[in-house]
Amino acid sequence: MKTCDPTSCDTCSSKGKGSKEEIIRCKLTRIRHKILVMSGKGGVGKSSVATYLSLALAQKGYQVGLMDIDLHGPSIPKMFGLHGVLNITQEQEIIPHQYSPNLKVVSIESMMEDTDSAIIWRGPLKHGVIQQFIADCKWDALDFLVIDCPPGTGDEPLSIARIIPEIKAVIVTTPQEVALADVRKSINFCRKMNVEMLGLVENMSGLYCPHCDGFIAIFGAGGGEKTSEKMKVPYLGPLPFDPAVVTGGDKGRPVLEEENESPFKTAVYAFAAKILGRLGESGEQSEQAREQTIH
Repeated sequence: MKTCDPTSCDTCSSKGKGSKEEIIRCKLTRIRHKILVMSGKGGVGKSSVATYLSLALAQKGYQVGLMDIDLHGPSIPKMFGLHGVLNITQEQEIIPHQYSPNLKVVSIESMMEDTDSAIIWRGPLKHGVIQQFIADCKWDALDFLVIDCPPGTGDEPLSIARIIPEIKAVIVTTPQEVALADVRKSINFCRKMNVEMLGLVENMSGLYCPHCDGFIAIFGAGGGEKTSEKMKVPYLGPLPFDPAVVTGGDKGRPVLEEENESPFKTAVYAFAAKILGRLGESGEQSEQAREQTIH
């Protein structure tokens, strides 16, 4: 696919006259990998997984955009400690929050003066906003666009599957059967919509005791891996429960920014490495990019 040059493109430049769909296709050519983070049900930590995957990739030097399309329950800005309404360029493009040199974030919450306002929208309005998040945002060239999707198989994942047919999915679950039952629905949704699945990640797989370092399978053991095998979906590994993740999310400082090591951080980096491997990324270019960013 040929990459669009926004300075000269007749479709999506500031003087372009392309349709919304044509502008979206142009902008998507500047993004190498598009990843949809989805879950069968709420409460499995999907937004946390999207947050930490995006941050881990950015820390490796990749240029990453994180797009929060959980329109009724946006939480990404809070988890990063981002405040304020997004600005607009002279060309009427939305400027994402710049969390770090390598990570941009867009959420419906960052477009609202009152963040406690309820979003009461039907499907067509949601579809239009998701289109706007791509067509009207100044993402520029990205290695990854990670999309945090609300739980279930409703309007938002359906819109993304139609707007970005090359999207690839990461499905989040927890070990208990009540979550796994809904995950199987998400897997079947991806198959029906021809969405390639990068794999299934088991969040809150268990807890490491702070006193003895013993592992406690608080929601049962191995459910995610067994479901991956049964449904023939790649298994991306477990992410343990860590109270520091909750604290970091409340404070707006993700634990990957902390210097101390933890089983959760080790698991996140292993999870990100599996994603990179599934996408054919060696990580060598990311190391060079990180050195350039530092210097």
